Amino acid sequence: MTIAIDFGTSNTVIARWNPATQQPETLSLPHLSWRQGTNPPLIPSLVYVEDAAQAKVVVGQAVRDRALDLSQDPRFFRSFKRGIGSDIQGFLPELDGQTVNFEQVGAWFLQEAIASVRAVPLPLDSLVVTVPVDSFEAYRHWLGRVCQSLDVEQVRMLDEPTAAALGYGLADQETLLVIDFGGGTLDLSLVQLDLGRQGQTKPLGFILKWGEKLLAEQSAQRPKTARVLAKAGQNLGGSDLDHWLVDYFAQTQGLAATPLTTRLAERLKIQLSSQPKAVEVFFDEASFESYELALERDRFEEILAERGFFKALDDAMTQVLQQARRQGIGVEDIDAVLLVGGTVQIPAVQTWVQQYFDAAKVRCDKPFEAIAQGALQLSQGVEVKDFLYHSYGIRYWDRRQNSHSWHPLIKAGQPYPMSEPVELILGASTDNQPSIELILGELGTATGGTQVFFDGDRLITRTLGEGQSQVQPLNDREGARSIAQLDPPGHPGSDRVKVLFRVDDQRFLRITVNDLLTSNTLIDDRAVVQLS
Repeated sequence: MTIAIDFGTSNTVIARWNPATQQPETLSLPHLSWRQGTNPPLIPSLVYVEDAAQAKVVVGQAVRDRALDLSQDPRFFRSFKRGIGSDIQGFLPELDGQTVNFEQVGAWFLQEAIASVRAVPLPLDSLVVTVPVDSFEAYRHWLGRVCQSLDVEQVRMLDEPTAAALGYGLADQETLLVIDFGGGTLDLSLVQLDLGRQGQTKPLGFILKWGEKLLAEQSAQRPKTARVLAKAGQNLGGSDLDHWLVDYFAQTQGLAATPLTTRLAERLKIQLSSQPKAVEVFFDEASFESYELALERDRFEEILAERGFFKALDDAMTQVLQQARRQGIGVEDIDAVLLVGGTVQIPAVQTWVQQYFDAAKVRCDKPFEAIAQGALQLSQGVEVKDFLYHSYGIRYWDRRQNSHSWHPLIKAGQPYPMSEPVELILGASTDNQPSIELILGELGTATGGTQVFFDGDRLITRTLGEGQSQVQPLNDREGARSIAQLDPPGHPGSDRVKVLFRVDDQRFLRITVNDLLTSNTLIDDRAVVQLS
C-alpha cells in the first residue's frame, strides 16, 4: 500500500490509497492526530524530547495533550522544519549529553509517524513525500536520507504545489495555479495537467528508492503527465504571523513572548478567519494575573501590511506570472486557482488572490488534504515533468571585489533531462598543479534569500535585501572539491581540462572531465549531486 506524507511546518497530513474504494483517504492516527472524528485529521508538527540519548520522544497531538508545549522548555520543538538544511545562527540545545539539531528532531518526528501507521496496523511498501519548491538541496538530501532509512521498498519525492494540483483532481488539459501557503512557506506553482495522455512507460516522479518488485508492478502502467510551467516561493508562513501577533501584544500590553502566548496568538489568528473579532483569556501563573488578548480583523490586516506581508505576496505572484508570460500564458489562460494550506483561510489572503483572478476561478475546499492526497497520484501512474527552480554555478575569485563570487552555469528554469551539456574549459593556475578543484553552489533567487536564526527560543527567518542572494555550496568539503587529478601536473598558460555538465531525468547533476593534454577521460558522466 502507498502512503503519502505532507510534512508541514505547523501540521502534517498522512494519506493512503484505499484499494477498496480506489480513492485517497486521510489517516487519523491515535495519539498523533487532532480533530479526532472530524475532517480532516491533522498531526501537529510538534516534538518533545524526553531522552535524546535513547531517542525517546513525544510527537504530534500527544505533546499538547500533556501540555508539554506551554513552557519554555528546551526539550520542546515547534516549527523545526524551517531549520532543517539551514545554516542556523544561534544556540542549539544540548540534551542528555548531546547537541540536538533540527535534522535529528525532524527525523524523530517522521520515524514516529511511520511507526504509528504500521501500528494501526497498515501495510506500507511505497511512500511519497512532498517538498516546498523553494527548498534547497540540503533539505531534500536530509529528507531522502530519512526515507532511505525506513523499511519501505519504494520512496518518491514531489513538489508540494504539484501534488496539490493533482489532489484537486480537475479535468484533463487544465492549467492550474496552486498557491500553497502553510505554516512555514509560500509556494506558487503553475501546473498543466494532462491526465488522459497515452504514452510509453518510464519511471514515475522523482524516485529516491525503488525495489525490483515494485518496478515490475509499475511496468504495465501508462503514464499521465503533470507539467510544471512556472514556480516561485518564499520563506513566509503562518508561524511568522503568530510571531508578529506576539510582538504586537508585547508592545501594546507588555506581555512576554512565551510558548503559551504564541499558541494564544495562533488561536486568535484562526478565529479571525471566520469572525471579525477574536478574544482569548489566560492566567499567568507567575504573576497570578489574568490577561485578555483581543484583536479585530481590521487591526490584524493592518499588522500584516506593516510587516510587508502583502508586498511579499505580490513579489511571489509577479515572479510566477512573469515566468508564465515567457511561455505565452496570460492570467486569462489560467483555468483555476487552488488554495492550499492553513494560511490561505485568512480572508485577507483570499481577497488578495481575487485582485488577480476572478473569484469563480478560485477554489479553497481542500486546503489541508490536497497535497498528501495528490501525492498519492504518483502511485496511480502520473508522470511529473519539471524544471530546476534554482540556478547552479561555480565559485571564483572576483579581483575587483576582492572576494569570492559565483558564476552561473545552469540557469533556473532549465528543463530536465538536459538535451545538451554545458561546457567549461579550465586551466592550471600554479606551476606543477596536481589537481583541479571546483566548488559548485546552489544559487538562490535574484530577489534575495533568507537567513534562519534564533530570537530567544523562537526560530526566525529574515529575508535578505534586494540584490542579495543566498548561496548554498554543494561540495565545499574535504575530498569533494577535486574534479581532476592531473598527470603530468598542470602549468599556467594553456587550457588543460574540458568539463561537461548535464542534468539527467532523475535530477542528478553529472559531470564528464576530459584531459585536453593527454586526451584521457578523467571522469565519465559521474553523478555529483541531486538538484531541485
